[in-house]
Amino acid sequence: MEPHTVEKPSVTMLGLGAMGTALARTWLAAGYPLTVWNRTPARAAALAPNGARVANSAAEAVAASALVVVCLLDDTSVEEVLAGVDVVGRDLVNLTTSTPAQARARATWARSHGARYLDGGIMAVPPMIGVPGAGGYVFYSGSPELFERHQETLGVPLGTTYVGEDAGFAALHDVALLSAMYGMFAGAAHAFALIRREDIDPSALAALLADWLVAMIPAVHQTADQLRAGDYTRGVVSPLAMQVAGTPTFLRTAEQQGVSPELLSPYFDLMRRRLAQGGGEEDLTGVIDLLVGDGGMS
Repeated sequence: MEPHTVEKPSVTMLGLGAMGTALARTWLAAGYPLTVWNRTPARAAALAPNGARVANSAAEAVAASALVVVCLLDDTSVEEVLAGVDVVGRDLVNLTTSTPAQARARATWARSHGARYLDGGIMAVPPMIGVPGAGGYVFYSGSPELFERHQETLGVPLGTTYVGEDAGFAALHDVALLSAMYGMFAGAAHAFALIRREDIDPSALAALLADWLVAMIPAVHQTADQLRAGDYTRGVVSPLAMQVAGTPTFLRTAEQQGVSPELLSPYFDLMRRRLAQGGGEEDLTGVIDLLVGDGGMS
């Protein structure tokens, strides 16, 4: 008796930059019927030997599959590519990097054109696509039914993490994590700048720096706990007043090393502002309220 096999659903891929191509190759390798389209036709043609069906237009590609994955340069590109395309009855999964507001507007556009919508924020770089254990995943938000329907297919190239029905939440989580990443990179850049002209091996500092950053991870969870409780003095080890008192040392060291303090100064300014409001016994959490305009203290 022949074993029962379930036919894999077809997928359409719009956009074949580095990320789109990596996604497409992973679906093809896994045996998914794939239709591809790209504004530069040669990129689509390059996938034909791997089994991809090359569409001559975005409209033709969209018509080929119920599941349409979009991975273009930006939201403007999405608007241009889908202009005039019949998306009625299609399941649109937009992996294009966008803002939360753009994602919500795109979801509204999709509904008004008869399509269902999921937005995605990719937490990976192309070499991580399709590599088990690489750690990459995609945030998804929008229709929970749509996510459940396509979760298996969407999980082939990367892990999936659903973050809510609000279509803007995937983009918001994406940008929040990447913003924290850039903040970390800024601190690391300042650290390396401090030793740049000294007889110190950057690799030796890197090992120490990596371990130190890992040791600081619990502070992230403490910040979340303080925000949930509304008590910024909860579990404080190094109060704001003490930390502000130490900031001149960092600034003087930078000056003596010939390093610009521009990556540190804005944060130190916020710390001093919060201290001036009477938050000396708090952790650094009160800085968050300053950033969102709720910095007044009762």
